[in-house]
Amino acid sequence: MNDYKIEAGTAQHIGNRPEQTDRTALFTGARAPGYMMAVLADGVSGGATASDQVLLTAKQQFDNFKPGDDPSIERLQTLLREIVLETHTVLNLNALTSKTEAHTTFVGLVITPKGTAVWAHVGDSRLYRFTRAECAVRTGDLPYVEHLVGTDKLPLEAAKNHRHSKLLVNVLGNSRKEPFVAVGFHENLAAGDAFLLASDGLWHFFTDSELGAVTSKNTPRQASELLINKAVERAQGKGGNCTMAIVKLVKPPKEVPNYTVERMRRAV
Repeated sequence: MNDYKIEAGTAQHIGNRPEQTDRTALFTGARAPGYMMAVLADGVSGGATASDQVLLTAKQQFDNFKPGDDPSIERLQTLLREIVLETHTVLNLNALTSKTEAHTTFVGLVITPKGTAVWAHVGDSRLYRFTRAECAVRTGDLPYVEHLVGTDKLPLEAAKNHRHSKLLVNVLGNSRKEPFVAVGFHENLAAGDAFLLASDGLWHFFTDSELGAVTSKNTPRQASELLINKAVERAQGKGGNCTMAIVKLVKPPKEVPNYTVERMRRAV
């Protein structure tokens, strides 16, 4: 029995863009009782087509997922990789008929009933793991840069500038290159742990410590309102789509002993 309950929520703001192309959602598994998934996608070209496809694929894959008694971390990471690769394939097939590529980032998080968190990300959206207010994990570009240097034999500076190259940019739907999926995990989750999935229209305007402080001191709804308002203020009319999903593990309320309830009834 876990010593926490899960509080979660999502939020968005369109920023100064004409269209909201980010998408985020929270899912429970149809065949995986006690499991939850959070997903965020930032459509960086082609409108919301690609980010919509991420959510559709994620829900289909998670609904079909049968975890068994105790799935390994590798199997859960494979689930997230399969969401990425299937979405990428669908986007490329659609591009053949539409003649237009649709690209998106990806962040996915799975939390199991036994207190394990597994995540994966592609592109410049971010996942943060906080222990109370302290940032313990922040996904970033480093794994992909190391991949380009080690696998593609690129010079370090060229790899660091991958976002400026249509060939090297790391997104789903890029017909020139398969997406590189970075994964991570954490076991023994406890009350006080929290996760934030964020598009660049949000995280760009905050330090890790600011995000940790707001997330730890507020409910997901309160935190999202505070962060969006501050991001809009700091963007000064130049901000893009701003999207997040917050998952917090909190202590469950203490149960009132039966004898106390009985005494309360008698008193009434």
